[in-house]
Amino acid sequence: MAGRDASPLDVTGRVRPALAGFEPYDPAFTPCRINLSANENTHPLPASVTEAMRAAAVSCALNRYPDPMANGLRDLLAVWHGVKRGNVMVGNGGDELLFNLLFTFGGPGHALVTCPPDFSEYANFAKMCETPCVEVWRDARTFEVDADALVDAARNASLVILTSPNNPTGNLLDPALVRRLLDETDALVLVDEAYVEFAGTPSHLGEDASLVSWVAGCPRLMVLRTLSKAFGLAGLRAGYLVADPGVIDALASIRQIYSEDVMAQAVAAAAVSRRRELVGVVADVVAERGRLAAGLAAIPGVEVWPSAANFLLVRLPGASRVRARLRDEYSILVRDFSYAPGLADCLRLTVGTREENDRLLDALSILAREEA
Repeated sequence: MAGRDASPLDVTGRVRPALAGFEPYDPAFTPCRINLSANENTHPLPASVTEAMRAAAVSCALNRYPDPMANGLRDLLAVWHGVKRGNVMVGNGGDELLFNLLFTFGGPGHALVTCPPDFSEYANFAKMCETPCVEVWRDARTFEVDADALVDAARNASLVILTSPNNPTGNLLDPALVRRLLDETDALVLVDEAYVEFAGTPSHLGEDASLVSWVAGCPRLMVLRTLSKAFGLAGLRAGYLVADPGVIDALASIRQIYSEDVMAQAVAAAAVSRRRELVGVVADVVAERGRLAAGLAAIPGVEVWPSAANFLLVRLPGASRVRARLRDEYSILVRDFSYAPGLADCLRLTVGTREENDRLLDALSILAREEA
């Protein structure tokens, strides 16, 4: 039976003003034979790692609630990075931790500083949390950060987020800039290292490019990591933050309870325990990145930027049309960034397997010539 008012519900009038105009996240995914659009690790994991993760998943008691703080996984991560359990927070992917950081330390009067082009969710989460966002744009050609401008902006900010390697440009952060931020400002500084395993020496799984070792001596420094990329667990949703215990305690007090389910904790723990077996996978991705970059640079009209991640940013004429034709004519999906400020005619290409990269190079060679 209809209620007293059967007219359509005006939902927009009931939504919090800060959330008005938001739309569901849409990565423009289309089923394709080759998906190089989301920076996933398309390289197969060693069978021993896959089997360990499968065994861990099967062993889970699904009728019981998970450990709300994922302490077993926290302990493994703490040992890996040479910190204590109290320095580690596990989340439902890095995205949950990013949102919780803005929810906890942002808000009206607590500005965030970012350096676009960067991960768009930084600005989105800031808006959701009613956090003013100050943008210090990267150099239009090199995508390097203007260190002086960033430090000046951070002097009156509560939080700075930097990505290393940066998404979608691929460049690595200069540690000296982080040092300046910590020495010359009072802001909390988050370094998002989602892709860092691909940035350093493969045998070290990126630890030689990471700033995790700084955390113990820098209470305002926070480092975000994920198992979505090098570990090949994008579908699992497991990320973690390494930070001062005070920061971890503050986040623990506001987090969604049981956000990391039992299966995610168990599979992630199995993967972290066998991380040394992923060295070969990371080495293959790094080698393919170099080969793909060289192949792209040889295509007339294609500009490719150096990258320390598992993707490459390229610029070519008619990028949006090329992206559509890759999808429709070759069943290859890549990410179109040509709509984003500062990234006109740019596509982001995930580094795939050798076969995937060869097919991408062949297709782009034809399309670049036809679209010139």
